Amino acid sequence: MSSFMNLSGELVSEAGVQGLIGGLAHIIEAAGALIIFAGAVWAFTRFATTGLRRRSLIGEFNKIRLSLGRFLVLGLEFQLAGDVLRTAVAPSFTEIGQLAAIAAIRTVLNFFLTREIAQERAEIERDQKEPERRTAAC
Repeated sequence: MSSFMNLSGELVSEAGVQGLIGGLAHIIEAAGALIIFAGAVWAFTRFATTGLRRRSLIGEFNKIRLSLGRFLVLGLEFQLAGDVLRTAVAPSFTEIGQLAAIAAIRTVLNFFLTREIAQERAEIERDQKEPERRTAAC
């Protein structure tokens, strides 16, 4: 079994390092899950309060979706960081393969979420400029 030196010069076992990194990975993954949960609660609350005020939901709905998408992207980034950290110490080929599959799936999700966020943002900006054009034309 290999060992590492810590700051005080004592030897730390590989199992100890793996345990520490595993704990850190759990914390990072929990942070990602918490970010996604907080975003979902925030989006639901905004949607419910907007609906109760009986305002037009269409414009507000896009803003809510855009914000929720940002939470999802950030949460997925934390989840991926936890996966990378987990396989940082002496990974097996199976763990590397699993990380590659997870990273590919999360990267594809992030790509489509980011693209949708950009489209939503452009749509919101276009909708905000149209009333200005109508006002200027009158």
